[in-house]
Amino acid sequence: MKRLASILMALGVLLAADAVTAQTQRTLDGFLAEANRIPLNATSALRPSAHRLKGEAERAFTAVGREIREARAAGRTPPACPPERIELNPRQMLDYLNAIPQSRRQRMTVTDGIRSWMASRYPCSS
Repeated sequence: MKRLASILMALGVLLAADAVTAQTQRTLDGFLAEANRIPLNATSALRPSAHRLKGEAERAFTAVGREIREARAAGRTPPACPPERIELNPRQMLDYLNAIPQSRRQRMTVTDGIRSWMASRYPCSS
């Protein structure tokens, strides 16, 4: 009986992880549709939707940063070559992401969009 309970609990954890993964794999178009409805001011940070979007963007930046480190470690050209610390202007980043044609945004993840933005802003020199 304890074994069955352990298996069911493990299955529950895996299903919860899949739900989180599915949520983070939202299209860039869906992310922008929600982000564009939130005003860029200090009080908007208190909104749960803004907090969720911020977390989603942070996960995407973390993923792209990991890709950059892994590419450098493997001797490959990374997708972007940012400095150690980057300055982020949310309005400029959203303008860039909104300029991507909607047909492309519908096929891109948020991570794809952040990777594209970083590559345009911090290209690697040949």
